[in-house]
Amino acid sequence: VTGVQTCALPIWYEQIALEAKSGAVMHADETGWRVDGQTHWLWCFCNHRCCYYMIDASRGSEALRKFFTEAFDGTLVSDFWAAYESVCAGDYQKCIPHLLRELLKVDEYNQDVEWADFSKQLKRLVRDGLRLRKRADFTKERYASRIALIHRRLRNLADETYMDADASRLGHRISKYRDQLFTFLDTAGVPPDNNHAERQIRPAVIIRKNSLCNRSEQGAATQAILMSVYRTLKLRC
Repeated sequence: VTGVQTCALPIWYEQIALEAKSGAVMHADETGWRVDGQTHWLWCFCNHRCCYYMIDASRGSEALRKFFTEAFDGTLVSDFWAAYESVCAGDYQKCIPHLLRELLKVDEYNQDVEWADFSKQLKRLVRDGLRLRKRADFTKERYASRIALIHRRLRNLADETYMDADASRLGHRISKYRDQLFTFLDTAGVPPDNNHAERQIRPAVIIRKNSLCNRSEQGAATQAILMSVYRTLKLRC
């Protein structure tokens, strides 16, 4: 452990963080971790050139402030975890598959007519946006009117008042994030999903299963450095 802390790897680790924060698009995700038997969180911040891991006792803004020493100016792609809302001065893209999975999950137990109508409209709206983005000739300028219509449909759906508890809850969510669901239509290079971060965090989940995480804070810090350097090199192969 001491050798790792005194060699060049910590310098590389800081450079990886700087590269992640200087990119136009950043993906972020987090998962549970254990340090000396205590609950911690493994954070992952990445793009297609670098991957930075951080292990911290906090899952909230306290941990994020350690990484985001200043507001991120690009587009942050993440799930709907509220802690991310305070770190970006640019745009956000919330993970569309997360939203669709939530709709399908509620569909399994909620047979209310109002919910069924809400779910159908939202799924159709999202899929219309995804299909539009996949068109070979897609540009924001070419399809400006179609994009505006999608945003208008989302606003109308979000502004409705719902009696069904699930429709009201999801309606509130899309109202809150109405400007963060279709950024992928407005900004080139932004994906509609957070799949990249989920793929980068998966190897750490496998390590967690096999190693039972870390026994000390120093071990956790070393683990984050080694994984960050290795995964970044892997991305650049």
